[in-house]
Amino acid sequence: MKNSRGSLVRPHPLPGSASRPVVTPLSPSVVYASDTPDALDDQYEGRVFGYTYSREGHPNGDVVAARLDEMEGASGGIVTGSGMSAVSAVLLGLLKQGDHVLGGNQLYGRSLRMMAEDLPRLGIDTSLADPCDVDAMRAAIRPETKMILVEVVSNPTLRVADIAGIAALAKESGALLVIDNTFTTPRAFRPFDHGADIVIHSVTKLLAGHSDVMLGYAVARDPALNDRLRVFGVTAGLTASPFDCWLAERGMLSFDLRFDRSQETAARLADHLAGLDGVKRVLYPMRADHPDHARAVQLLGDQGCNMVSFELTGGRASANAFTKAADGLSFAPTLGDVGTTLSHPASSSHRALTPDRRAALGISEGFFRVSVGLEDPDALLQIMTDAVAAARAAEG
Repeated sequence: MKNSRGSLVRPHPLPGSASRPVVTPLSPSVVYASDTPDALDDQYEGRVFGYTYSREGHPNGDVVAARLDEMEGASGGIVTGSGMSAVSAVLLGLLKQGDHVLGGNQLYGRSLRMMAEDLPRLGIDTSLADPCDVDAMRAAIRPETKMILVEVVSNPTLRVADIAGIAALAKESGALLVIDNTFTTPRAFRPFDHGADIVIHSVTKLLAGHSDVMLGYAVARDPALNDRLRVFGVTAGLTASPFDCWLAERGMLSFDLRFDRSQETAARLADHLAGLDGVKRVLYPMRADHPDHARAVQLLGDQGCNMVSFELTGGRASANAFTKAADGLSFAPTLGDVGTTLSHPASSSHRALTPDRRAALGISEGFFRVSVGLEDPDALLQIMTDAVAAARAAEG
């Protein structure tokens, strides 16, 4: 007689094993089966741990979240489908109509757009102020201010926020201090040690490190806030892909090595660019000529990170010539990859701003941001030398 199980689509469980895999298995299953309704009740009511539906959590997401929690000195963080979904979880999951949120005026471009357009549409008031000037931040505080959102090092001008002053201001006003730690990473800065209430990451960038992952992360100091973030994330469908989580875990295994190598090269590149004819200015936090150098040393120690920004003496024609001549480097609006990438904010991340608004931030047509990767440092410096020379020649 034919075994009745043979006609079932999924008749067999995974085989048992006395050993375990060294590499975390990829678990793409959307759903998980329980034995009985009582067993499912036990899971949902917290008497036993188990997975049910991947939008509510899955093994690969929990592995990445646990690793990030450890790096940030936190617990209970959530992994989301992108850096902006992590920002959305915090802003939309914790704020309500009538609340006010104060942001740094040099946030990531899409964060600025959310502050300027999306939150006001939902009845959440917003304003922006210079995070390097705590008096300007204080002047923007209102009685209904519930949150302050800043980056430690701004994108793309690499200004360093007055975190100590802003943390004191947040405590004084009763607002939650949210820090986007994407640029600095826990390797250089741990926000909870400096008064933050919530930390956000675009895991897509340095933490995963290979430009093949789209993930975000958010975690609060208060477990009750973490519960609210998690519930909103599940409801809004901000779920991270198991495959992206699996790739991110692989990338994070080499994070410290990648960060240290690219940071060392970035410091060399900043000094090299400063000596080239055709470069108007260089921004790198560990250079003595950086406008926030003293604050950078105080907050970051000797961790200048892997980002270097600079301004060519020419305009758009020079910018075009520069990217064409930067042979082997990707001109792409991203950062944190193992390969060096070039970003031109005026045509990418900050293109929605008016020229006057970009000028007020110090972003000209000749302004570039470099995310330094793992190339041979000498080869990278030569490429930059040749590209700047081409840009200089294009000034006409």
